[in-house]
Amino acid sequence: MMISECFSSLQGEGSLAGVPSFFIRTTGCRLRCRWCDTPYTSWDAEGQRFSVEELREMAQESRLHHVVITGGEPLIQREIGALTAQLREASFHITVETSGTAAPEFDCDLLSLSPKTSNSDPEGRWTTRHRKLRSDLEIARRLLERAPEYQLKFVVRGGGDMPEILQIVQELGIRESWKVQLMPEGRSAEETEARSVVVAGLCREYGFRYTPRLHLSLFGGGRGV
Repeated sequence: MMISECFSSLQGEGSLAGVPSFFIRTTGCRLRCRWCDTPYTSWDAEGQRFSVEELREMAQESRLHHVVITGGEPLIQREIGALTAQLREASFHITVETSGTAAPEFDCDLLSLSPKTSNSDPEGRWTTRHRKLRSDLEIARRLLERAPEYQLKFVVRGGGDMPEILQIVQELGIRESWKVQLMPEGRSAEETEARSVVVAGLCREYGFRYTPRLHLSLFGGGRGV
């Protein structure tokens, strides 16, 4: 698999925020979000090849129970099914983080699905492709149908994002509002903090869950956090 980095840290986002976890970050992505905080896995993808067996061994050496497979976009890796099968065999709790633009066969305990809204649209030659990919929700529906447990995470700038978010939630048929999570946009603790009160207010208004970005506030941005 093409891997950008592997590291142990605390899960920074979502329902498992604060849980010590081993992260496997793949490289390569179909989208080009303008606010991407890991451009070294998308805009300028870089990494090296590791075998599934090597990744399983590194996860075991971490002595942690939770493994997070993230990216980039991990579901475009051809070996994703083999990796999750190996991790399942080793009794890890597996979270797979995805934008929902690919739907291969894989195992997980928690599907962390992050649909994108127009606040992610880049400028330039990537715009048309990015919009087309993020607007097709059929793949996301298939992923949700197969997921044993899921959370929906949206990057939010402000109240202007809510009509799109509500439409996506409706089109995906989400009935459990607490599984919809809003997190403030930002590549630093300062940027997310500036939007946190507004986003928290939107969560109260719509009954959605607020998710922090602990890795930014605890460790700052960058690699290995």
